[in-house]
Amino acid sequence: MMRFQGKTAIVTGAASLDGIGFATAARLAREGARVLLTDIDGLGVAARAEELVASGATARGLSHDVSRNEDWQRVLDAAEAAFGAIDVLVNNAGLVILKGIDLQTEDEWRRQLDVNLTSVYYGCRAVIAHMRRHERGGAIINVSSIAGLIGMRRCVGYGASKGGVRLMSKALAIETAAERIRVNTVHPGVIETQMQQVAKADGGEQSARIHATIPMQRMGRPEEVAAAIAFLASDDAAYVTGTELVVDGGFTAQ
Repeated sequence: MMRFQGKTAIVTGAASLDGIGFATAARLAREGARVLLTDIDGLGVAARAEELVASGATARGLSHDVSRNEDWQRVLDAAEAAFGAIDVLVNNAGLVILKGIDLQTEDEWRRQLDVNLTSVYYGCRAVIAHMRRHERGGAIINVSSIAGLIGMRRCVGYGASKGGVRLMSKALAIETAAERIRVNTVHPGVIETQMQQVAKADGGEQSARIHATIPMQRMGRPEEVAAAIAFLASDDAAYVTGTELVVDGGFTAQ
């Protein structure tokens, strides 16, 4: 299945080997996309891109601070120069600081909004302008969280930023639908990434407690989130915009 043959995609937050961003970049590349992977970790994202190239994919890694507006135009220019017009944007880069409101500092609050929400605004604004100029439509997938759907402890800043991503995406979907630019959100639950390795460090006790809260009795895998993102990015979802796809093993259905 080569749903992205001849298409160009940008995936942010793609430096972590076991993260959602790299899994998504790999999935899109495997289905034929030319992929620009970006991350604030320039060395890490360059290594991930090299791994994709070694597997036969067309990919490039680029250092990128998503919270800086001026960085976005540089990334878009690089993507277009290397691969042509941009068809898919996956805003995956994110930051989580789990603290109660009495412990979270104003700087931590602002940093989460900058990385998780304002960066998505910058990216969408730049890419929508690009897609309008090329008049070929496109797909934007903004990675939110189940914390953007339901209230969760110690997620005041994180939940606010991810909830904002959800509603901003709906507003953008309405603005751009007539131009064949689709905007959707994906909401991962507890996913087996580097951030969850701490849960395994106690001999599995904490991991078992987490599993007990999930109807499917396990954490999700980055590849499962990547599959959802790939669906929304593909023409299989040509009539899908302004919606959220929840990948959480049934957690929010409880």
